[in-house]
Formats: sequence, structure tokens, C-alpha cells
Amino acid sequence: MRKVLIANRSEIAVRVIHACAERGIGTVAVYAESDAESLHVHLADEAYALEGNSPAETYLNIQKLLDIAQRAGATDVHPGYGFLAESAEFARAVGDAGMTWIGPSPETIEALGDKIQARAIATAAGAPLAPGTDGPLEDEAQARAFAEEHGLPIIIKAAHGGGGRGMRVVRDLDEVESAFESAAREAKGAFGRSECFVERFLEKPRHVEAQVIADAHGGVVVVGTRDCSLQRRNQKLVEESPAPFLTEEQLRHIEDASGAIFREAGYVNAGTVEFLVGSDGLISFLEVNTRIQVEHPVTEETFGVDLVGLQLDVAAGEKLSLESPLRPKGHSIEFRINAEDPGRGFLPAGGSVTSLTVPSGPGIRWDAGVVAGSSVAGDFDSLLAKLIVTGPTREAALRRARRALNEMVLTGVATTLPFHRAVVDNEDFTNDPFRVYTTWIEDVLTPSLEADGGYRAPELRDRTLFGEPDGGSTGSVTAGVEIEGRLTKVRFPSDALAAIGAGLAQGLGGVQFSGDNAATHSASGEGDDLELTAPLNGSLVRWVAEDGATVELGEVVAVLEAMKTEMPLEAEAAGVLHRGDVEPGQKLTAGQVIGRIDTTA
Repeated sequence: MRKVLIANRSEIAVRVIHACAERGIGTVAVYAESDAESLHVHLADEAYALEGNSPAETYLNIQKLLDIAQRAGATDVHPGYGFLAESAEFARAVGDAGMTWIGPSPETIEALGDKIQARAIATAAGAPLAPGTDGPLEDEAQARAFAEEHGLPIIIKAAHGGGGRGMRVVRDLDEVESAFESAAREAKGAFGRSECFVERFLEKPRHVEAQVIADAHGGVVVVGTRDCSLQRRNQKLVEESPAPFLTEEQLRHIEDASGAIFREAGYVNAGTVEFLVGSDGLISFLEVNTRIQVEHPVTEETFGVDLVGLQLDVAAGEKLSLESPLRPKGHSIEFRINAEDPGRGFLPAGGSVTSLTVPSGPGIRWDAGVVAGSSVAGDFDSLLAKLIVTGPTREAALRRARRALNEMVLTGVATTLPFHRAVVDNEDFTNDPFRVYTTWIEDVLTPSLEADGGYRAPELRDRTLFGEPDGGSTGSVTAGVEIEGRLTKVRFPSDALAAIGAGLAQGLGGVQFSGDNAATHSASGEGDDLELTAPLNGSLVRWVAEDGATVELGEVVAVLEAMKTEMPLEAEAAGVLHRGDVEPGQKLTAGQVIGRIDTTA
């Protein structure tokens, strides 16, 4: 009997639950307070509270996770991606507790998670590499010295971690020091370690990766390639498989190097080897992600494999029956539906999903962590769901994607859907992929859209597809009740639940709650003052403007962190800034007043 604790949340937790259910394996979910009503909590066989909301209190708390795993009688732990997925400490602790880690060994994670050691392994495996430092940088002066010796542009990268966190591209020598500081700070917040190194940056590169899985019997299988060039802030938004427009020679180099790196590292389980492909065709090793990737569904769809299921099988000691390298059947494209506003530079957005209509039909897959009614807080990653569209060819997949994206409706939260609709109609992406590269969104697409009036919503999104639900229903409602830290499902008659709610409200003095964060807003008491509020849950990274400074409309006055992303907080009017008592590092709630702007000054 196996029982898997999923040390993660949202759509990847749902994906693991599905794979386990299909193999008759029990599942244990964990959840932060803001995730108590999330889809993964209700789909798992058991669910336990992590008692907290911040990543450090919940999904990054190794001891809490181990305690719950032992309490639930879990035999295995699947880390998903992000959080502790690439933590050698967590993998080792799971093994020491007598459970099976569904991923590579702690030693492999340490070797490949350290970007310096990963470069050495790639070199030994014969993989192509761009010039870079042999070890972590001591300070920003070393980064500047590298740039002066090797030239610009350079990229400063966190030595530990991945997923685009702690990465800064520098094209101006005077920006090296600030970029180093910013990358180190973000790396510290995301991975707990601030060490960074530096490489020459390939100008306008494509991002191509190879999916690999290996068993404990020496079998190493390369499961094709993916192109992940459409990115913002070094994080992917659209992925496709197989990577299009590679020459046979480029494909062979990438697949051969990826398999060799896995053999050199003694890798067991699933992982991804990432490369940059320059506009001149030059290939350079980037990193190895020692976990399942967000974009794994496109590989599953085009190569006919269940990668998460294979992770479970390999962890149980089974031998792979696949023959390497596999060849694709069709083409698949994944669109990440993030809670971000593309019209405002992809800033994170919070709220509640008020309605959700998902397209259907052949070649349509929907991997989601939300349903209609789900709340979207700012404590964690902005990813809500993934729409995966597959066709017999890339052209057919794009036609199907246009139809599916125009049919999809998600309201209540700003999402990346307008961006995706714009991309599939863009000639660079559809017809001339050699013009698409990792910063193409910021360099080309966004400026062109802004010049043309911004993102446009399709007519379908303005229609009312369904009537309002009948408010007079006398049915029943299943609600989650937390008992001693474990979530238990209880069915209430609707009338009884309404009576309970009314009683609670009366017991709290008739407090009324609104969906507009009424509890967190406070009036300044000065009619000519404009309140400076946090747009969603997160934390204050630093103040940019001094207390008492005169600021202009649109000027950045502070930097916040929300959904693992640093975001500027701009003044919504000109005036004198009066900062509140909020200090850097302090947690913020959506709508919390952190200062005010005196517009009469």
C-alpha cells in the first residue's frame, strides 16, 4: 500500500492526485489557510492544515510537512514544482524519515541545483557552454570585472534555485551593481540563499529544453524537446512541444547532451535540461531542473506518455520500458493562465474567480487549480491553470488554440488570457519564430500593442453565457470543517448553513464583510489625502521615495513582493508622500494602507 503526501498546492497538486488515483495510490494534501477551499484540498483522500499563510510558515516548512506525513501514514512524498521541489535538505529529511522521495537523490539535487557544479557536470558531459564564472561571486565588484573582461550583455543568476528567480540581464555597465543586488535579494527570498554567478548572455536567444527521465537500472530516456521562448521577467508564459524549427543537427546535439548530463550526474527520476539557442544557431547549456516542469503536459500530449505517472513508477523501483529518443506525434502548445494583468506590465492580480467557462473538444486539455468561486490571494505563485491545445501539426494546433482561447471566459480576476489571444494572432510567433526570443514580449509585442490601443477582448467575452443561479434553492452544501488540523467534509442543508452564518454574524456584533476588502481599508480622515494601499497580499521589499518627498503621478514610491514577484507601487497622484509605519519585510494584506499622498501640497 502506498500513500503519497503532496508537498505543494494548486494545479500541480491536482495533477499528482490524478496520477495517483489512476494507480490506486492514496493521497494526502496540505494547505495554507488561504488554500483551505482550494481544489486540491477537496480532491485528495486526506487534507491537513499547515496553519499559516506565508510560504515560510506553510509549503516551505519542512518540519510541518514531515509531521503531517508521519501523522497521515504517508509512504512517499511528491514535491511538485517550486517551493521545496529542488531542496536537497527536504529530500534527505524525507528519506531519513523512512519515506520515498519522488524525485532525484539529494546528492543529485545538490550537484545540479548549484549552477556552478551543474556547469562542471555539463562540461564533463560534452555539452556546449557560454563563458561564465567558475564559482559564486563575492560581491558586485566581481560581476563588474567579468563584464569588463568579457563584454556585455551579461546575465547574473542565482546559484541555487530556478524558475527564472534571481536572474537579471545587464546591458549597461553602470547597472551591474544594482542588478547584482536585486538578483541576490530575490534569490534569498525565493530559495533562502543569495549566492549568484555570472555568464555571457546570448542576445535574442530562444529557450529550448529537453525532457528526460531515468530509472535506477541505468535506463535514460530523452522524451523530446520543448520551446519556452515566450517569457516575461524570465518566466515562461507559452510552451510548445516539440521545439519547432530546429535543424536535425541541433536536435541531435540537444538530445545527446541531455542524456549525457543525466548519465554523468547519476540522475534517477524526471528532470529537464535547458539550453539557449542563439540567433546564429549557437547552443549553450543553461541549467538542469531537478523536478517535473510546469510545461510537462505538452510533452505528455505529443509523446503519449504520463510523466507524473512515470515519476511514481521510477520511485517505486520500476524499470522504464520506453526507447530513447522518442519521436512526437503531433504538436502541442500550453498557455499559462496566470493571475496577472498584461495591460499593466503583467503585474500580479488578486480577487475571486466569479465565472469560468472552459473550452472543450478534441485536442483540448485543462489542468487547473481553480474553479468558479475560488479565491486568488497574493501569497503564492500567480499560476491559476494551464490550457493545453494539441493538433496534428503546429498550424493545426494554432488554429485550434485561437478557437479555444476565444471561447474561454474567466472573470473576477485579471489574467493573461488577453496576452495569449494576441500571441496566437501575431505573425512573428505564427510564421517567423526566428524573430521570437526570450525578451520578445517586452521588446516587441507589448510596445506594438500599446501603439495599437492595447489588448482587445473578443466579442464572446461580453456575452452572458448563462443565467444567474436560482437563489431560492433548498438543496445541500458540502463544506470543509477543520477538526484538529485535518479537513473533514460535512454536508449541510442550505437553510441550516444560512442559519449558522446568520448566527455567527450576530455573535460578532453584526459585522458585515464585503468583497472589497472592507476590513482592511481605513480612511485617512483627510479628504485631500490619497491613500497608498497594497494591491494584494504580499510584503514590502523597500521604500523608494523618502518620507516627505514630493512625488509625481506614476512615480515608483515603493517595491512590493507578491506572488513571488517584485512589483513597483506607483503614486496615483502628485503630492507629498507620507509613509506609514510599514517597514521592509513586513507582511501586507490586500487593501492595507501603507501611506498617503497629500495632494494639496
